Formats: sequence, structure tokens, C-alpha cells
Amino acid sequence: MIERIIEGRRRDLGGFEVSRILPHAHKRMVGPFVFLDQMGPAEFAPGSDAINVRPHPHIGLSTLTYLFEGEIMHRDSLGYTQAIRPGEVNWMTAGSGIVHSERTDPLKKAQGGPMHGMQAWVALPVEKEEIAPSFTHLGEDAQPTYENNGLFARLVAGEAFGAKAGTPVESPLFYIHWEMAEGVRAAPPPPKSKGGYSERALFVAKGVVEVDGRTFHEGQMVVLSPQAEPTVTALQPSSVMVLGGEPLGERLIWWNFVSSSKDRMEQAKADWKAGRMKLPSDDDQEFIPLPEA
Repeated sequence: MIERIIEGRRRDLGGFEVSRILPHAHKRMVGPFVFLDQMGPAEFAPGSDAINVRPHPHIGLSTLTYLFEGEIMHRDSLGYTQAIRPGEVNWMTAGSGIVHSERTDPLKKAQGGPMHGMQAWVALPVEKEEIAPSFTHLGEDAQPTYENNGLFARLVAGEAFGAKAGTPVESPLFYIHWEMAEGVRAAPPPPKSKGGYSERALFVAKGVVEVDGRTFHEGQMVVLSPQAEPTVTALQPSSVMVLGGEPLGERLIWWNFVSSSKDRMEQAKADWKAGRMKLPSDDDQEFIPLPEA
């Protein structure tokens, strides 16, 4: 029933920690999900730098930002400036190339406060890797939700259980947020053989759950076997992200670039180094240089 267990690896991004789940040495992708980070949980002191990610480029993917707590200000080279708050979705398709920054608003920096959320990268199908970049923001009330007997579920992206989210996905996938009271039981979308998906996984963002008689805690991903039909039981109040979809084939990942082509990856490196990618007009005074290796 369980194919693999992945432990999140903590990484310091300069005063702020993330837990890197995907890619993993033994599991590069789950469906089209090629990257997954848990941001925090953290509590920023008043006046701290908080989230301060300078402008940087992407190609060949869509990024999906989703928060449990806190706020992040997104600015991109298409001209969008958009705050994201808990329960909302920022979906940015890089395609042929986009540049964006993610920062904490100065007022929020002065106040301090919590930060906890998820950042996912979704690979694009090969034939759509070079589509025009775009940005979509969905408010908290713009996504399908379900609530009953201690379970709250929000469909963040894709399709599941007969519902469809507003995110403009380019391949079959699902991404669900569960809030589970203690003792609540829930099941992920079914396997492909029963009308669901080929690849599925659960990530415990908070709390403790039981799957197939085994206990899993915050920071662990449970990759399900293709035919598994598990029941997930919350052993205490828990936040769980359920994700998966249809595989797209292997992808190269280097820094912030995702591509099926090595030559395209090299071109993206050269374009960023030479300054050929436009910075956000509202945030163009600095940027993250191309790494040396």
C-alpha cells in the first residue's frame, strides 16, 4: 500500500527554513509535481526580514503557492502584483520564461507574525513547455470545498471527487488540503484503475496521521503504491496535503529551471546571465544572480 516514505530535508534560506520534500533521490516526481517545499512553520519577530526572495527566473513549469498562515507579496515580469493569504492560490505558469519575486510587505514586516505554507512546482507537458507565461490568483472562496464531521477539504488545483478547481492546469492532476480533527478518517482519490490517478501521495504538514497501520508525523510524505486504497486517520488535529496525477516523463531541474531539454536549460542560463529576461517593473532594483554551479 505504501511505496515510499520521504522525510522532508530542512534548508535555511537565510533566516527562514523550508522543508524540501521533492525532488528526492529515490522519487523525483509524483505525477507532474516535480518540486514541493513546506515553508515554515515560523514566527517572524517584528522588524525581521521575513520572506525576502529577490527577483529570479523560471521556465518550463507552473508554480503553485498556498498558505496556511501569513502573507506573501508576489510581483512578476507580466506586471502582476498580488498578495496571497491563507486559503488562496497563486498559480504562475512560466512556460517560455517569467521572472518574479516573493517578499513580505513592509507593514507586515514591522508587525511580525506567523508563516506556514506550501510551494509546489508542476512540470508542463513537453508540447506546452514553451507556452506564453501567465498568472492566476484564486481567492479563498473561489475553490471547491467540503466540510463534514471534523473534515474540511479544499481542492486547491486540478480535479478530484467530481469537483474541478479554477487553476488553469495543463495535465491531469489533483492537489487537496485536508484539515482533520482528531479521529477523523478520509481517503485520497482512487487509483487509475478505478477512475483516479496513476501516482498519489500524502504530505503531513501538521499533526500525526495513521496510514495502513503506520504512524506518520509532520514533515513526512507517504507515496502510495499504484493500486492502494488507504484510509487516513488523524491521531491528532492534522493538516494534510494530498497530491498526484499522471506522469509526464523525466525532467531536468537546475536552480529554478525545469525542462525536458538540456539545450533549453543552457539557453535559459545564458539568457538570465546576460540580462535578457525582464525583471518585475515594481521590483527591478535587484535580482538573484545565476549560481556558479
